Amino acid sequence: MGYTALYRKFRPMSFEEMVGQEHITKTLKNQIIAGRVGHAYLFNGGRGTGKTSAAKILARAINCPNAKEGEPCNECEICKGAISGSLTDIVEMDAASNNSVEDIRSIREEVNFLPTKAKYRVYIIDEVHMLSTGAFNALLKTLEEPPEHVKFILATTEPQKLPATILSRCQRFDFKRISNEDIIKRLKIVCKESGIEITESALNIVAVLSEGAMRDALSILERCIQDGENNIDEDKIRELVGIPKRAYIYSITKAITEYDIEGVINITNQVLEEGKDLNNLLWETIKYIKDILICKANGKLELYNPEEIKQIEEIAKNVTKQKAIKLIYDLSELENQMKFSTQKVVVFQAGIIKLCNQDNIVVPQKNNIMQGSGELVQRLAKLEKYIKSEEFTIKLSTNIEQSVEIPKKNEAKTKIKIPLGKTQEYWPQIVEEFRKNRKMTIYTSLEHTTAKEINENTIGIEFSQKLTPAVKTILELNQNAKEITELVSQACGKQMNVKYIDNNIYEVVDKNNETEISELANGNGIPFSVTD
Repeated sequence: MGYTALYRKFRPMSFEEMVGQEHITKTLKNQIIAGRVGHAYLFNGGRGTGKTSAAKILARAINCPNAKEGEPCNECEICKGAISGSLTDIVEMDAASNNSVEDIRSIREEVNFLPTKAKYRVYIIDEVHMLSTGAFNALLKTLEEPPEHVKFILATTEPQKLPATILSRCQRFDFKRISNEDIIKRLKIVCKESGIEITESALNIVAVLSEGAMRDALSILERCIQDGENNIDEDKIRELVGIPKRAYIYSITKAITEYDIEGVINITNQVLEEGKDLNNLLWETIKYIKDILICKANGKLELYNPEEIKQIEEIAKNVTKQKAIKLIYDLSELENQMKFSTQKVVVFQAGIIKLCNQDNIVVPQKNNIMQGSGELVQRLAKLEKYIKSEEFTIKLSTNIEQSVEIPKKNEAKTKIKIPLGKTQEYWPQIVEEFRKNRKMTIYTSLEHTTAKEINENTIGIEFSQKLTPAVKTILELNQNAKEITELVSQACGKQMNVKYIDNNIYEVVDKNNETEISELANGNGIPFSVTD
């Protein structure tokens, strides 16, 4: 007899043997016991979670004459024929390779015939989302009203690709991802029956690598015994799968967080010399930094021994949450860049070295002190905090001390507190702010102006020289007018209007009044237009 893969050899033969899907197996067993088996089922879930196994067990259970408590006996002629594949009444079809209309039409023709041995003719269609549109349409009527002796079991990993008309005609069961604990329990049983000796840490790694898929876990386990040795430890799994040693992951993460370029280069060279996969290295580093975040949040860390947990805690003390999150995003972006590059090693090394650049530091918010490892970084952080927290004062010509708030990163203008009624005394300070903010066109236009309060809601700006068409055009630009009004309003502590007063013509120009502007412009032969 030929060799049988572990995932086929240890395929569940009853609902009781299925791992991690108790919410589904219990419902199916109750339906079988009560005699309320539906005519169409849809099993949805990730790869290796037991969809096809459950379909096969259900097909045997509803046909087994000796079924007990909803479970097939697996000893009768019907069960043995179904297990061996000789029973023609249970048909398994892969929709990935049989997705045409003709394939479904053959099923429509067959359903009219009674089963040869079993009670029901059962059709198990795997990867049903691969059927063509025409095939779905051909299946629709049969699926809605099949003969009493026919049952359909559809399995898919992508239910969103199925037409709503198909979904509405099936009882849907969602298979969840199998937990690491359940996978480890099942692997221990498999190892015991197969004579495999495996360490607890190795079992943990296999469970994590399987990502909730029991079939993947058994495939990894089988790969580890292909060399003829049944002793499996953590290092053997990492070597076969191509995962860098955890010591490398710790060292490269520590070097990145300490901005140690030389250390990063040495470690990456060692990993490359051992022939490890760069994508695996990136993925393991991302997960390691994720665990550092969990450690900072006082969360529970799995798969680490006490010494490794101590190393993680050491790094966590010197890394802020913002920095860790940014590293995860940067490493993920580096992974995407490598996918589309023909020079993966060059892109990888350049990206890792870039992460060691101190210009890549995350600036903390509010009063948090940036946690860096270099003395210069810490000194810069303290200086930045001092500038943000302290108030600077400016003494004006009237000896009135005026508070000025240093602009934040995303703030374009300085806030100046000016009492209403004193604008003519502080107007030069407002004009000066435009120069500081490099708004030179506004600054030169207002350089020789004065200001006075016309009323509680209006500030008048007087021009000692003639208000030329060019200056008027500059001040009437939407963005410039908005900035002038905002700065004046900030200074006065409330929303203010601005009027321009040309002493040469003794008329008032209200920038918020289009009619007055139009009359003034037309009277002086100046082209006038309003732009929203």
